[in-house]
Amino acid sequence: MDIQWYPGHMAKTKKIIKQNLKLVDVVLELVDARAPLSTHLPDINSLIGNKDIITVLNKADLADKEVTELWINFFESQGRGVVAVDALRKSGFKKLFSLIDNTKKRTMLGPKRCMIIGVPNVGKSSLMNQMARRKSARTADVPGTTRSKMWLKVSHRLELLDTPGVLWPKFEDKAVGIKLALLGCIKEELLDLHRLAFILIEFLSIYYPDNLKSRYDVDINIPPEKILEKIAQSRGFLLSGGTYDIERSVKTLISEFRQGKLGAISLERPEEKEGFWASLSNQDIV
Repeated sequence: MDIQWYPGHMAKTKKIIKQNLKLVDVVLELVDARAPLSTHLPDINSLIGNKDIITVLNKADLADKEVTELWINFFESQGRGVVAVDALRKSGFKKLFSLIDNTKKRTMLGPKRCMIIGVPNVGKSSLMNQMARRKSARTADVPGTTRSKMWLKVSHRLELLDTPGVLWPKFEDKAVGIKLALLGCIKEELLDLHRLAFILIEFLSIYYPDNLKSRYDVDINIPPEKILEKIAQSRGFLLSGGTYDIERSVKTLISEFRQGKLGAISLERPEEKEGFWASLSNQDIV
């Protein structure tokens, strides 16, 4: 599937980031705790230069806690400040503020300023709202909600600069694109959702079989198509004539995974070079 999905506003976002770096003291890179490497910007060092950076593992409540601890150790071993947060449940913020306080301020006057960057739909606006303890930034469960830079005052000591989500124009590893699609970082109209659902079922059957089985009461040893039929049957997803509405099952499965209704699930582990995702490195869904 050959889709030109890299929109002009993403190139504009990189320009916004570079133009405003001189105004900030530290960069918060927000990644999804379920796939911290795939949602990490590969060219971030060329974007931010020598600015201090803190890695924020957002949506930690949706990720496998044991795997998240592995990621925290991984980033700390690289000498990077890192914290796992749950913006909706307001956990992890005490450590986040401590990490920000410990970074060097570039100017003597005014508050410390942080730039927040990350891929689309990783939760930047929700994080800002929780840090400021008020609802100021727009939030939505779709990529591309923030389209321009936005300053938000947290206190007399701290200001935040939000930026639109940014992706890169080409995925060298196709598995990265698949994980971004599963997490809702790419607009759905650009995706083969049916194929994406098959991949998700195959992954869950291997790594989180009990989650899949308990949520949908299905035999994980049957083919993915049959599992989608079972979901349609149990949820009453029927088309005229009594045939199963598989498309609705596909959307339900992907949506419920993203919302955490299948349980705490991580899509990747540190330094994972073989296995399931390696076998998908050449497959296209975006």
